[in-house]
Amino acid sequence: MALIKDEDIQLVRERVRIDEVIEQYVTLRNAGGGARKGLCPFHDEKTPSFNVRPAQGFYYCFGCGAGGDAIKFLREIEGLSFAEAVERLAGRYGVQLRYDEGTPVGPRRDPGQRQRLLEAHRLAGEFYHEALMQSSEAQPGRQFVTDRGFDRAAAEMFAMGWAPRGGEALVGHLKGKGFSDEDLIVGGLAARGQRGLYDKFRGRLLWPIREISGEVIGFGARRMLDDDRIEAKYLNTSETPIYKKSQVLYGIDLARRQISSRSQAVIVEGYTDVMACHQAGVTTAVATCGTAFGEDHARVLRRLLLDHDAFHGEIVFTFDGDEAGQRAAMKAFSGDEQFAGQTYVAVEPRGMDPCDLRLADGDAAVRELVASRVPLYRFVLDNILTRYDLDRGDQRIDAIRESVQLASAIRDKSKVDEFLREIASRVGADVDQVRQEFRSAKPAPAAGRKAPPSAAPEPQAAPAQPVGPSFGAPQFADEREALKAIVQFPHIAKELTDDIGENDFTHPVAQQLWHQIEARGLPDGPDAGWLPGLADSLDDSLGRVLGVAAAEPLHSSERSTQAVVAAVLARLQELTVARRIVEVKSKLQRTNPLDESEQYNRMFGELVALEQQRRDFRERIIGAMEQA
Repeated sequence: MALIKDEDIQLVRERVRIDEVIEQYVTLRNAGGGARKGLCPFHDEKTPSFNVRPAQGFYYCFGCGAGGDAIKFLREIEGLSFAEAVERLAGRYGVQLRYDEGTPVGPRRDPGQRQRLLEAHRLAGEFYHEALMQSSEAQPGRQFVTDRGFDRAAAEMFAMGWAPRGGEALVGHLKGKGFSDEDLIVGGLAARGQRGLYDKFRGRLLWPIREISGEVIGFGARRMLDDDRIEAKYLNTSETPIYKKSQVLYGIDLARRQISSRSQAVIVEGYTDVMACHQAGVTTAVATCGTAFGEDHARVLRRLLLDHDAFHGEIVFTFDGDEAGQRAAMKAFSGDEQFAGQTYVAVEPRGMDPCDLRLADGDAAVRELVASRVPLYRFVLDNILTRYDLDRGDQRIDAIRESVQLASAIRDKSKVDEFLREIASRVGADVDQVRQEFRSAKPAPAAGRKAPPSAAPEPQAAPAQPVGPSFGAPQFADEREALKAIVQFPHIAKELTDDIGENDFTHPVAQQLWHQIEARGLPDGPDAGWLPGLADSLDDSLGRVLGVAAAEPLHSSERSTQAVVAAVLARLQELTVARRIVEVKSKLQRTNPLDESEQYNRMFGELVALEQQRRDFRERIIGAMEQA
């Protein structure tokens, strides 16, 4: 089995910017002290506890304890092996990997497959786009673009393409670039027939589907020709090693920054709807690719929205006004627990989608559609009330009882009473009766809705100890700060830790971690692999402590790093001297200076020396801070 050379793994770690990698999946905001913060992608939370330290190349979540370097992050979020994660990062940051041939231990994996598939899709996208812009046979595609209200610039912005009718043009082009039959088949770009390999898409207008990072991973293809043997109006790339339709949102590469900055995402139903919205100024629009909006899609958006402010982050669904649109809205409501932000729905009264609306009434009408959104719970209330005959008393009671269940879905609890008043008004009942039904109703999730996840436990700085106080207790603050300085800046701490020993730490957890650090040794200079290597050598409990130490900013981080590290470590040693002073003074008080004069004088001399040592450490701390 081919093993990646250690020095190449080290080079990947040195070149990778961990915040750049993580920002492909999570919106990060500056948190001070060189740290960045966002919503954890590994567990559900409303308040950001996921910390990234770019200088240390490390991330840590104070909510669930997940932590590690960029390789670990990519492994966890994409479900990759260690080698696959290294290879993906190497491809992104231009590191040429070398391999050692070890003893075969299992089926051989193709280490470069993902990069080849991405490159094949990039070249395919360019090939298709050139065909649309220049080929005479692509005229139906260009006419469609024009008929749908888009110009050449829009087609170029979305890199639209045309698949030639012949069926072998792309295969020939990519094989000429060195790609194998297997690459094209596995990537979903080609298929094998009786006459050999042929293009998957033929005679169709194409939209490249991109990852959030902007890499092309698949295509959506619209039927354009009457003699197309495939009747389906739209074809999408099948599931491949790089394309998972349940996790893909069309337009996310263009919309991601606007979604983050505006705390809003608009979900539309088709490729041209995304284009229409962006052309009209609604640049937060995305669409699913041949599948219903699901949990994985929601997870992608939650990370971008950073929706810890429960009443400002918005998900706006646009649905057709027909029965199918009603069903889609109900399905969206059933999954509403996935969002901490408010969920809205925008329905055009005439049943027009955003593309048709833009054609009919212009850009402003698309913007107005989104602006006129209504809370999804109110839209669902309309749906509920249409099922009851409100002229009958028993039907009114049933309508009230079903409607008040919606109140539990309202994020802003200050609006609950107003909603109950709205129910009373719509049903024609007394508001006190509605309030009573609400108080007596047992919360019942809507069909398909999952119960909200329980709150994550309060993070601890260390595992619970069988005896004695937690390492998170206030009296261990200086020890925690010292470990943070050592872990975050090991090359700076190296020259300052010659006199530091296990006795400088009083808590067992701190002593254990320091023992592991000593055993590993501190690096002479910046070393991107030192911290991940240390993390790999620890058990889960110490690994959690290390994660906190690596992610939590130093308290004096606004000063120069060298000064802060020096001051923190001097403070640790000063406390050790102070504890010894207390011990010596206690013994002196119990020693008779006349009967035990020799022992008394020796301890007195030690006390004088300790007091001087303590002053020296104090002056070192003050000096370091003055130099900052």
